[in-house]
Amino acid sequence: MSERCVEVEFGPERVRVPEGGYYDRFRMNPDLDEVARDPAAGNIDFFRRIPKQQVDSRVGRVWAPNFFYRMCSVQLLYLAPAARLRAMLPQPLEPLRALPGRGLVALTFFSYLVADNDPYNEVSIAVVVRRPGARGPNMLELIKSMRRRNVYGHVLALPVTTEIARVRGVQGYQLPKWLARIDVSMEEGVRADIAAADGTPDLTLEALLPALRAVPSQSRINTTNMLNLIDGRWHQTKVQTNILNHAEQMLPKGVELTRHGGPMSQLFDGLGVGKIVRMDVVKDGQAVLNMPTPLSALDPKGR
Repeated sequence: MSERCVEVEFGPERVRVPEGGYYDRFRMNPDLDEVARDPAAGNIDFFRRIPKQQVDSRVGRVWAPNFFYRMCSVQLLYLAPAARLRAMLPQPLEPLRALPGRGLVALTFFSYLVADNDPYNEVSIAVVVRRPGARGPNMLELIKSMRRRNVYGHVLALPVTTEIARVRGVQGYQLPKWLARIDVSMEEGVRADIAAADGTPDLTLEALLPALRAVPSQSRINTTNMLNLIDGRWHQTKVQTNILNHAEQMLPKGVELTRHGGPMSQLFDGLGVGKIVRMDVVKDGQAVLNMPTPLSALDPKGR
């Protein structure tokens, strides 16, 4: 039975969202005491220290940041020729080289189970880039970013499973989002896949579920900084992930990614991705997506 939906406005578009869902009830400004009573959300103390505010955006005043109360993800980090990556990046972004002539590409499957804009799945293909204004050896910067769990990237593709997630990403952030069927499972093993527009398989991931480790809330927070052009100006969008149950594997074994020829597969082929150097699994986590902020360090005119 299909769920009942209501129509809402976001910027110039009208989209349908689940009736009685978080977006319908709260419009991105939730009552955290009410969210705390939702058993699916779990402990939400992490979000109580991050007050929401109404901020200006390219679609008017919006409540920010965006909260994801329960999520999971699997990320594969690949080596790829730096020359190929540089050709795919807008100037002045530079790929962060992990080895001479080799940069890094991250493929990430996300499943947002409880969120301000309702449940949905997402897939990201992103190039790891140098921090704006960084100087010195690439390897030293890479080591520092891993130690601080603070990385920078440029997203090349970000398909999603719901219209509200697509519209918010395109209108609010100018991210490369489109609708696709995406499934993510972490029960007996890791399995994730995305379909092309015609419903045929695009990418399929299968991997053994590594030994997971639970950590106290707010003891392990990763920060990802998305760098992209919005209306012709450079912006930085910060995503903070509060990891609760996770695993990391260097040079993982038993990971199979099958490319079936869809748009994500073609993008992967074009990037020339090769060896998997790391797999990160977050079985349980929380995330905060901030609004983009101008990044004058990348503007050659210093505007």
